[in-house]
Amino acid sequence: MSPDATPWLPAEAPSEDARRHAPAALRNRDPILEVLRRVLPATGTLLEVASGSGEHALHFARALPGLRFQPSDMDPAARASIDAWARTEVRPNLLPALALDASAAEWPVGAADAVLCLNMVHIAPWEATLGLLRGAARLLAEGSPLVLYGPYRRRGEVLAPSNEAFDQSLRTRDPRWGLRELEAVAEAASGYDLRLDTVEEMPANNLLVVFRRFSP
Repeated sequence: MSPDATPWLPAEAPSEDARRHAPAALRNRDPILEVLRRVLPATGTLLEVASGSGEHALHFARALPGLRFQPSDMDPAARASIDAWARTEVRPNLLPALALDASAAEWPVGAADAVLCLNMVHIAPWEATLGLLRGAARLLAEGSPLVLYGPYRRRGEVLAPSNEAFDQSLRTRDPRWGLRELEAVAEAASGYDLRLDTVEEMPANNLLVVFRRFSP
């Protein structure tokens, strides 16, 4: 099973602490950050969709002080965790979490210089991926990036055994979930004026994928 399949664990802290722990976040945050340093703008506002525990948001905000990080999640418990992690450090560039459903027609954000979404596409219905692409295209200026991370299928390639097992476990939990074919995501993205720009191989059979907004 992919390391990113690890479930949330309660914080090793008093019961009133809302922080969640995603063990995979500690393992993958630095490899992700290494690529983000190359593909993100140096300044501006970054919207993170489906921020989960908030551990990535805090780590990236700490490492990239020129960017203003706007985390978000549709789950109230996740938003509580994000804000609890933010309270552990004074980070003026890390904003309170917003309630945001990727599949919604309207988002509570008017613009962004970059959009980041980690480990959502495979643990959500396809409609959420389409909503993510649509919403990001609406917010981003030409040339600005949408960055995705997670496990994907590649057309014509055999899936790694660990990812195959992960995919089956996801589909057992919810038949609407599962590893998406990267080419299918790219084809859908092109319909929202987003062009595939970069595909980076990452540890544990994951990919970091960058789309950029273009004028039709």
